[in-house]
Amino acid sequence: MQKITPFLWFNREAEEAARFYASIFPDSSVDNVSSMAAESPSGPPGSVVVVNFTLFGQAFMAMSAGAHDAFNDAISFMVNCGSQAEIDGYWDAILENGGKPQACGWITDRYGVRWQIVPTVLGTMMSDPDREKASRVATEMMSQIKFDIAKLEAAFEAR
Repeated sequence: MQKITPFLWFNREAEEAARFYASIFPDSSVDNVSSMAAESPSGPPGSVVVVNFTLFGQAFMAMSAGAHDAFNDAISFMVNCGSQAEIDGYWDAILENGGKPQACGWITDRYGVRWQIVPTVLGTMMSDPDREKASRVATEMMSQIKFDIAKLEAAFEAR
């Protein structure tokens, strides 16, 4: 069992969201869906649904338990991508299913959860000891919505 498990509170959509996430990310599944058998502050027995699911081999839990605090930018899930095709695939799946793009590789899904769809190479470029290269990449990064690896690499290599 992993020591830390991300836990998401949804109004009513925990199972739907977990099934959507498992459909777009590899090594993912919905592992268990159960209703809380006891009464809770959220309602009578059976009204709270708990979902155990896996994304990229990482365990998550979600709960449908009525209105609570909305998701916001303070917490997001960063997906490191090795290629433009991988970025495009995840980005497009979220966007085409009600997502809203944000700046710098961030996208909010239809449930309000924030995702960062990021090229792995970005971290390498941003931490390069040549601060001029890193600065050009940072400037290019700030101009993008969905990341374009070719443009980031061009900024990095510019002389």
